[in-house]
Amino acid sequence: MILKNKNILIGVSGSIAAYKIATLVRLLVKEQANVKVIMTDAAKTFITPLTLSTLSKNPVLSNFTADETGQWNNHVELGLWADVMLIAPASANTLAKCAHGICDSLLVATYFSARCQVFFAPAMDLDMYQHFSTKNNLQILSENGNTIIEPNEGELASGLEGKGRMAEPEELVYFLEAHFAKIDALKGKKVLISAGPTQEDIDPVRYISNHSSGKMGYEIAKSFALAGAEVILVSGPSGVAKPHGVHLEKVRSAQEMFDAMVLHHAAADFVIFSAAVADYKPKEVADKKLKKNDAELFIALERTQDIAGYLGKNKKQNQVHVGFALETNDELENAKGKLERKNFDMIVLNSLQDKGAGFRYDTNKITIIDKKGSSQSYDLKSKEMVAEDIKNAILAYIYQSTI
Repeated sequence: MILKNKNILIGVSGSIAAYKIATLVRLLVKEQANVKVIMTDAAKTFITPLTLSTLSKNPVLSNFTADETGQWNNHVELGLWADVMLIAPASANTLAKCAHGICDSLLVATYFSARCQVFFAPAMDLDMYQHFSTKNNLQILSENGNTIIEPNEGELASGLEGKGRMAEPEELVYFLEAHFAKIDALKGKKVLISAGPTQEDIDPVRYISNHSSGKMGYEIAKSFALAGAEVILVSGPSGVAKPHGVHLEKVRSAQEMFDAMVLHHAAADFVIFSAAVADYKPKEVADKKLKKNDAELFIALERTQDIAGYLGKNKKQNQVHVGFALETNDELENAKGKLERKNFDMIVLNSLQDKGAGFRYDTNKITIIDKKGSSQSYDLKSKEMVAEDIKNAILAYIYQSTI
């Protein structure tokens, strides 16, 4: 049992989804985890402390003092006790307080004292979840190392249909199990990731590039770093913030990216080629700005170095290479061909035919194919969640390879 003897601290805030926490606590105790619960006053209007204390076999805490004698419910000790903290349901109010340092409850004070990984499972109505304030707060929390467990879509308490239903208790248990499993699997592992576009100069002013934002590669880097791996991210020009705990090496051209990837390749356990590297570059780069005139302009192009192909030929037996394929037609056939040509172990297929997938979106829809012939397709998700799917697929592939 992965969760056996793990200390799990659950923070329950004011949402009708609080009733699901009774099932969650029961499932965790069944897995022999040690469970403690903190509730806000608003949460107690939806489920009683007596229910959760009975199921968890521990007192449920809500206030800074235990009774009229002034005995202190020590939020510092609670934060240090926890191997993981799960705030579920996480209301819009609690998300805002955690994001902006409004420490007016035992739950939020304990969050500020926690040294462990913290998960937030939002639950609220459609318009509240889509509000810019909530989106900004979730982004702040995510960028500072917390993990957001995205809510599901469906019928909401208001009667509206949409996104805002807290993840089911079984899903929350899965996230916690995956968290602890990944820490063990990735301890001491080195991950090399390429991301973003490259820029190939035409002259001092102009260059050839593509629409890649780098978001997918940055999310993958963050996901592996949070799981305890040592991550080197080689990135072309991108406006995405550097993930916490990731070593970022910035490059511009395909040649610079090639040099950086070759430098770090030998020491890497996993190599993930998510960058959109230019296939061609100008054969000659003008040293002065090319002047516009009425004549047509022809630029001779030559191939850039094939980074994945070169490293694939120099891959060591214990290394795992994961590639990406962005296709517009004959997607599966083209992806499988690339998988073989580049000596990848796995390939992540995007199709520009899928709405919301590919460059510049915050979402992606992927199919993962491995060299053993397995193929799994995923629904459209945020790139943060897609990164989790890719990491889980890599870990599953490694595990299957060792049994």
